[in-house]
Amino acid sequence: MSTAVFASRERSVIGAVNKSLYIGGAWRPASNSRTLPVYDPATNAVLCEVADATPTDGLAALDAAVRVQRDWAAHPPRERGEILRRGYELMMRRQSDLALLMTLEMGKPLAESEAEIAYAAEFFRWFAEEAVRIDGGYSTAPNGTGRLLVMRQPVGPAILITPWNFPAAMGARKIGPAVAAGCSMVLKPAAQTPLSMLALAEILAEAGLPDGVLNVITTSDSSGVIAPIIADGRARKLSFTGSTEVGRVLLKQCADKVLRTSMELGGNAPFLVFEDADLDAAVDGALTAKMRNIGEACTAANRFYVQRPIAEQFAQLFTERMAKLPIGRGTEAGVVVGPLINAAAVDKVQELVVDAKQHGAQVLTGGKAIAGKGHFYPPTVLFDVNASTRMAREEIFGPVAPITIFDTEDEAITAANNTEFGLVSYVYTTDLQRCLRVCERLEAGMIGLNQGTVSNPAAPFGGIKESGLGREGGRTGIDEYLETKYVAVALP
Repeated sequence: MSTAVFASRERSVIGAVNKSLYIGGAWRPASNSRTLPVYDPATNAVLCEVADATPTDGLAALDAAVRVQRDWAAHPPRERGEILRRGYELMMRRQSDLALLMTLEMGKPLAESEAEIAYAAEFFRWFAEEAVRIDGGYSTAPNGTGRLLVMRQPVGPAILITPWNFPAAMGARKIGPAVAAGCSMVLKPAAQTPLSMLALAEILAEAGLPDGVLNVITTSDSSGVIAPIIADGRARKLSFTGSTEVGRVLLKQCADKVLRTSMELGGNAPFLVFEDADLDAAVDGALTAKMRNIGEACTAANRFYVQRPIAEQFAQLFTERMAKLPIGRGTEAGVVVGPLINAAAVDKVQELVVDAKQHGAQVLTGGKAIAGKGHFYPPTVLFDVNASTRMAREEIFGPVAPITIFDTEDEAITAANNTEFGLVSYVYTTDLQRCLRVCERLEAGMIGLNQGTVSNPAAPFGGIKESGLGREGGRTGIDEYLETKYVAVALP
């Protein structure tokens, strides 16, 4: 495809998205008529402008969600599931356009964007099947004089807040179970990547989702718009994916109204490679775990611990692979490493690399931001990184892999667990007993055992410690949107 033709397609894909607020089934401008720009992180050019919601708009979205909650909760579960199923089919039919839209606003290569659209759509398909499986219970009281009836009902209107790094998947992972359970929603996407969620709202409307069930508000004033919605008290659920710092603030706000919360927060994933590991498989897994989404993922491997006998060999093989990864705009053929989301992200990664070098780390490849337009940082491998560096404690959120050498199993597990985070860990070993020992001792909500990915719509996604509360996906994912009601039945 020629450059001119592709540029025309980019304009067409962006132009097809409604850039207003979606409230009560209608598209409307912000109450103050203001807009916010959406940037291409590969060029820093403005792609378009979208409505910039005010607190008044946020409360209007909550009004719309509250208005339809009772009817939506009574909507037949089979039809709720069919809406999701149609949404899945529409997403897959438009996978190419949705992927291009995501690449333009977020930067990831097209191949990754297409994979994310398929992953996001799968949440709709999974929860379409769960909608008709919401169960309850009926049993005899222990004393035999009554019956215990247990019902499971929608928790009520939900506030959903999604991040910029997986703009379609994180929305679908929240919308899917909320629709299946019968909850209306107010969804606020990240200001950097609102287009993917606006496009998804249009798809769900086309799939037959009733007006007011999903309301989407884009804004540059996230805290100013969300805080009044929480304080209002009519919403009964908040699901947030983002930083632990912001999650703490939201938890405090939710405490005043005792809202149900789901929090998918930061990570500091360790990647453990033992001397008996399949080295080629470990390098493949390391590339996947580190470089998915350009390293801008809470599940990204953040700390590599490699046992001493194989440390140098692993570092050499891994560095060779990292150094060869093509860098460029995500729309370009063959590109594997796109831009980071903005200049601040590049600055943060560079600070961490400089700090590691000052503490004695060796730079095996990369290590310096790429000059020019766009927010690019090269794939970087650091060797012999010690525990005193900032990147041993902080989430990198970029394409940097720090390698630390360890000697014993206990040493590796202690280092891996030495963090306030507990989202995911990765382990490579061919020793079955070690597999079980290490997995049981690692403090993480998810573990990739001899594989560099853990995300799966059929599995419960979430962390422990300061990485979050609750689970998304899997059979437990819908539980976050359901309340349990017990009825004591007199039956002498």
